[in-house]
Amino acid sequence: MSSDRTQPVLAGVVTALVGFTSAFAVVLAGLRAVGATPEQAASGLLALCVTQGVGILWLTWRHRTPITLAWSTPGAALLVSTGAVAGGWPAAVGAFCLVAALVLLTALWPRLGELVSAIPRPVAQAMLAGVLLTLCLAPVRALVDLPLLVAPVVVVWLVLLRLAPRWAAPAALVVALVIVAVTATASGSLAWSDAVPRLDLTAPALSWQAVVGLAVPLYVVTMASQNVPGVAVMASFGYRVPWREAMTVTGLGTLVGAPAGGHAINLAAISAALAAGPEAHPDARRRWVAAHTAGWAYLVLAVASAGLASLVAAAPAGLVEAAAGLALVGALGGALAGAFAEPQGREAAVVTLLVAAAGVSVGGVGAAFWAILAGLAVHAVLHVRRRARALPAEGSTAGREVEPPVAK
Repeated sequence: MSSDRTQPVLAGVVTALVGFTSAFAVVLAGLRAVGATPEQAASGLLALCVTQGVGILWLTWRHRTPITLAWSTPGAALLVSTGAVAGGWPAAVGAFCLVAALVLLTALWPRLGELVSAIPRPVAQAMLAGVLLTLCLAPVRALVDLPLLVAPVVVVWLVLLRLAPRWAAPAALVVALVIVAVTATASGSLAWSDAVPRLDLTAPALSWQAVVGLAVPLYVVTMASQNVPGVAVMASFGYRVPWREAMTVTGLGTLVGAPAGGHAINLAAISAALAAGPEAHPDARRRWVAAHTAGWAYLVLAVASAGLASLVAAAPAGLVEAAAGLALVGALGGALAGAFAEPQGREAAVVTLLVAAAGVSVGGVGAAFWAILAGLAVHAVLHVRRRARALPAEGSTAGREVEPPVAK
């Protein structure tokens, strides 16, 4: 096979491997946090791999464009910070279905996506930063509690962050899983049957707490942190994303995968550049092959999802969470930069960040929802105050043209 053909294929395999290995532990942690059993979490990971893989294959073949999909990593982090919701795991599954319905509604009524985009950037990014902060603190805590196990993970991450940043998070997670495999094999806590992939279906239910505290923030995070940036990343390489069809595909994929435990799939943002950039192929018309290959690679990785989930379940408390936290350090940095880039929005961003990071639950509704409300309230109050200061006093001619007197 010539290099002209192998280059996009290899780029597609790398895209899938980086996207999967850098974040699957976050997905499993998020599903477990909202009430999934280890088997249900493994089923959710399998469903996400299959639905996003099939979605990529459809969009790339139909449009010959390197459109890649991904699971919502910020959404998984949101699940971790939200924790158990009223109604348990069935209510969480119901919330996933509602997110799918909202994404499909966005495809039919683009105004809904515009309303999400209208949330002030400092507020949206600060909410995401507060959600990510909890996970990003895990390596610090784990390094104190399990220094001999966590130190190699941190060292590998730091070295590759300097030499090959793309592989830093995946390599750190691989080291953590190798440590788990060695310790679990020695104790006999792993069985071959655990590696067999299987779907575990749950009938969805709804509680108002799950709708307000989980479904709404998950939709906002997925749209603001994945779908909208995903379109921007593709545009930076000269590609136009078919918005309605992409939202329809991801909405249907989320709806199909939700009963099996999949929380949300969406347009890829960070990993999109791996398949859409010049490294995939010098000819922009050939890069769709890279994304198409990534779709097939995700279907292959789906087979390994159960085995990896069983490894994560057998890990000492804090070890895999530390590797997952390291994988999100870059995302946290980007969210903080976006939250505090504009001086006029910093007060609202700080309040949003503090409420989200506090992890408080009021009336069974998680902190992410209250963080958005608090940030919007502070933003509205300060915006009104600043507008009042900018208006000229009554009777003043400041800021207005004075009409010349009319000759009589």
